[in-house]
Amino acid sequence: MRPGQTFPDQYEALLTSKLGSVRALLQPLQLPEVEVFRSPSEHYRLRAEFRVWHEGDDLFHIMFDPATKERVRIDHFPIADKRISEMMPVLLELLKDNDELRRRLYQIDYLTGLSGELLITLIYKRPLDDNWQQAASTLKQKLADYGPLDLIGRARKQKVELDRDYIIEQLQVKQRTLRYQQIENSFTQPNGIVNQHMLSWACDVATQLKGDLLELYCGNGNFSLALAAHFDQVVATEISRKSIRSAQYNCHLNQINNVQVLQMSAEDVSAALLKGSQLKQHDLSSLQLNTVLVDPPRAGLDPATVELVSHFNDILYISCNPETLKVNLDELDKTHRIERFAVFDQFPYTHHLESGVWLKKRN
Repeated sequence: MRPGQTFPDQYEALLTSKLGSVRALLQPLQLPEVEVFRSPSEHYRLRAEFRVWHEGDDLFHIMFDPATKERVRIDHFPIADKRISEMMPVLLELLKDNDELRRRLYQIDYLTGLSGELLITLIYKRPLDDNWQQAASTLKQKLADYGPLDLIGRARKQKVELDRDYIIEQLQVKQRTLRYQQIENSFTQPNGIVNQHMLSWACDVATQLKGDLLELYCGNGNFSLALAAHFDQVVATEISRKSIRSAQYNCHLNQINNVQVLQMSAEDVSAALLKGSQLKQHDLSSLQLNTVLVDPPRAGLDPATVELVSHFNDILYISCNPETLKVNLDELDKTHRIERFAVFDQFPYTHHLESGVWLKKRN
């Protein structure tokens, strides 16, 4: 399959195949009925990154085929959100006629949201000066008719913002609208519709829980904000300073006052809590930390973090890798049973499948 291709008429069959693989992998764990949350079959991806290819007077987006490593020209990218898809040819036409903006342009990154805001980053293999900034400002004015948009220029050890380096996303979670600052060049959920499904599913589970929540790998507060209404207090930890600032900003943006965001790795949190009840001078002894939420990278949870979460009454585990999820669940099955299991098709037409697991302490 070429990069960016879609096959809407095959979507259900491909999803069924992925689901079968996950069921087979986790079959020894005796899963409950699997809840399935689908993606739109087209225009679902909110982030896209392209190399820029210069060929005479022509200028176009390219990607590299992951199997053959061959260069593939991208004129139509139906997996991208419509805001990105519609902007791609418009932007290129304007860049072709502008020597200042096209000179040594190496890459274009797009970030949008369900809110409709769009952020474009132009990446160069040359320093950017006042002439570039003036030309970029003119370009932004020309693009104003196409909706809310910001531009950023990047080069080696250089970042030029015309206004701001983020979008404000809006997500519907149950009956609430939550707003999120999503910063350029930082991790955000790539599929907004499926992200809404994930947050709503987690909130549905949380209605059956009580006390306080510990969250590891909180990022920009994606789950923290949605779950805050269901717990007395939320203690969220993250290692990235940029993500922590966004999470704190997002709490303020949504007037959420019961979330503490701490800069700590999951490994450090595990070491601290297994020794006592303090995190960075924060005494947690007064909290009822009955529930833990983990949303780890593809490597899954390290053994110390598995040991830590095994002490909680309830575990919400969001996984982007069924293989490492299986390894962790094999251990957690000794102390917990699986109450609910969901899959979220964040990445249609790939083998990737996101999972959500609610585990409850065995009596």
